[in-house]
Amino acid sequence: MGTKNRKVFRRERIKHRIRRDLHGTAVRPRLTVFRSNGQIYAQIINDDLGNTLASASSVGAISAQKLPKIEQAKLVGQQLASRAIEAGITTVVFDRNGYLYHGRVKSLADAAREGGLKF
Repeated sequence: MGTKNRKVFRRERIKHRIRRDLHGTAVRPRLTVFRSNGQIYAQIINDDLGNTLASASSVGAISAQKLPKIEQAKLVGQQLASRAIEAGITTVVFDRNGYLYHGRVKSLADAAREGGLKF
């Protein structure tokens, strides 16, 4: 098994362990984060209905600004928080999706908290 496969397999195991206990509802939807090498994506999901209530990503205007990735994650967190508040969502459950809580994931979460989301 190659190094990349071990990393992916480890993250998938952690992800399933986290998701076993987390479930987004209409009252407290799930804020999930996906991080690729160049971009970061965040969605607020109602797992009962299986639909996305709000989303934001660094693709497009944010990544065109040539900012460091942590700064891009902060902008995505602020953008997601404003879209969530427009949709009437104030409290969420945070799903880090198997990623360690530091760097881009942490900056996105902190920016979403500063934007008005509670989790």
